[in-house]
Formats: sequence, C-alpha cells, structure tokens
Amino acid sequence: MVMHLDDIRIIDFVDIDLEGATIIAGFPSIGLVSTIAANYLIDALNLKQIGCVQSEHFPALSVVHTGEPLSPVRIYAGNSKSSEKIVVFVSEFKPKPNLINAISCSIMDWAAKKKCKLLISPEGMVVEGKNDEDEKISDAYAIGSTSQVRELLLSKNIPQFKNGIIAGVSGVLLNLGKQSDFDVISILTEAHPNYPDAKAAASAINVIAMITDTEINVAPLYEESERIERQLQKFHKQAKPMVSAGQVPQPNMYG
Repeated sequence: MVMHLDDIRIIDFVDIDLEGATIIAGFPSIGLVSTIAANYLIDALNLKQIGCVQSEHFPALSVVHTGEPLSPVRIYAGNSKSSEKIVVFVSEFKPKPNLINAISCSIMDWAAKKKCKLLISPEGMVVEGKNDEDEKISDAYAIGSTSQVRELLLSKNIPQFKNGIIAGVSGVLLNLGKQSDFDVISILTEAHPNYPDAKAAASAINVIAMITDTEINVAPLYEESERIERQLQKFHKQAKPMVSAGQVPQPNMYG
C-alpha cells in the first residue's frame, strides 16, 4: 500500500516562530542512535513540545511520561545557549517502509512552511570487521544535500560520507533536500546493531554541536555507554555456561 501526504498529519500545538531553525529528525535506526540523540537533545536543551505527527497507520498507543500522555511521534522546540532555534522530531517506533516517503515529505513541507534553514538526520551504521573495542569514540561521517552545506561540513573538518547507501527517513530526506535545494545533512556514526549505542549517539551529537555552533555536554552519554557495555560483558559471561541448558539471562539495558 502506498501512503500519501494526506495519511500523515503534522499538528501544531502552539504558533511559534521557527524561521531559521535547525531541525533534528530522530527516527529509530541502527543502535537507536537517532532516538537516543533526539531524546538527549530534548533534555539537554530543555526543549518544549510544540506539536505531534499523527496517522491512522501509526501504532495505536500513548506514551505516558511523568503522568502525561504523549503521541508516539512528537515535535519539540526551543533555543540553545547560543540562541540557535532548535526543533526535534522524535519517534518511539521505526516507520514501516510504506510510511517513510510520506513522513519524509511531510517533514520537508513543514520545514519549508516554517522557514527553517537546515534539517539534520543522525543515523547509525554497521562497519563490518570492526571490533567493539577498536576505538573508544565512534567514528562519525556526514553527507549534505547541497553544495553549500557540503562546503560547511568541509569548513568544520567533518569527514564526509563518500560511497554507500543511506536507507529510511534519512535517505529520503537527503533526496528531497537535493531536489528542492534545501540543506539536509545526514550524520552517520558507527554503532552496534544489537543494543542501544549511547556512545555512537554521543558522537552524532558532537557533530550536531559543531554544525550548529551549540555547546552540548555529552559526558553523561559516554558514561551511560560504558554502563551498558559493562552490563553486556557481565551478561555474556553469565550466559556461556547456561546456553546449553536454555537458561539465557536477559540484560537490563536501562536499570
């Protein structure tokens, strides 16, 4: 089934001036990099919810946080310490393939309507043959939709992604940005495919901070990554003698 823009509705809760804003699109990817980064930015910059994205094709659920019901795809906005306008789209679920084009087009149309200047989509990527302990900090790359934004990446000494495939919302947003001459950047960080990779998310946020000239402390994310890795090491050690008995314990990622 092909989805149309009418199937996706962006609802504004408040009328806010977003001219010149930078949008971060946080839809789940490898290692949950985009989701972790989006949620961390919302907390770190104290962003407020200004809207949501709705569709009858989204999961029928409400996300309850601190006693408040929330839509599964939400929009937050606010200002950084440097007074940069920041908007964050964050999703609690990975869109089905038939929804990706409609979601991406709706976001781009909304960005143009609000006169935003830049859209950034962080993504996780798997690098074959690389060991988890090869580097303490995940490598990050970026690709821009326009020549002017690629020049910006060069001026910031951000390594550019040269060859490969970018799937999902990030890939479609890049294509739409090129077609409409709108600045879109996809940030790719090396992430673990089997668990939430806070380290990779921190690397993505560092690149976002460089691009937007925004000061963001990512030390708590690196600490969270180390805690998760310690739990996983403990889990694997406990699991080895129990695999044959079929009693594999489940790791607790967040508690």
